[in-house]
Amino acid sequence: MTLGDDRAGRLILSLRRQGVTDARVLAAMEQVDRSLFVHERFLDQAWEDQALPIDCAQTISQPFIVGLMTQALQVGPRHRVLEIGTGSGYQCAVLSYMARFVYTVERYKSLLTEAEIKMKRLGLENVFTRHGDGGVGWIEQAPFDRIMVTAASPHEPTELLKQLKPG
Repeated sequence: MTLGDDRAGRLILSLRRQGVTDARVLAAMEQVDRSLFVHERFLDQAWEDQALPIDCAQTISQPFIVGLMTQALQVGPRHRVLEIGTGSGYQCAVLSYMARFVYTVERYKSLLTEAEIKMKRLGLENVFTRHGDGGVGWIEQAPFDRIMVTAASPHEPTELLKQLKPG
């Protein structure tokens, strides 16, 4: 976020009013400039509380949803988090400010490549990426303290549940 940007500040205040009250979540979202993750043609809407289209018929999630999901995950500073569905990389970047390590899996190679470029540009050294089927997780790095699935699944993700630490 560009700290002098009134639109970004208004967005954070709006998220707080809507129920995203975890100070760590709001601070992480303040650190990540959402405009870096949206297409140029939508830059004027980067600070609106709405989902926006990205490549591969996917979207960058609405900031309220990012905040609410991140808050619900209760990420601690020593946690290892698995994210399924890297997309633009925005959610992953937010998680990177809260967790020790973030492992993210994306099925579209072009989306993953773009997200990797953005995360490298931001200097996020605690993020690890993989191209593949998120439904199988990242067994070689398991177990994880938390898993966030940013995509719909027609059935219970049993393979992912096996990769969670007990408790």
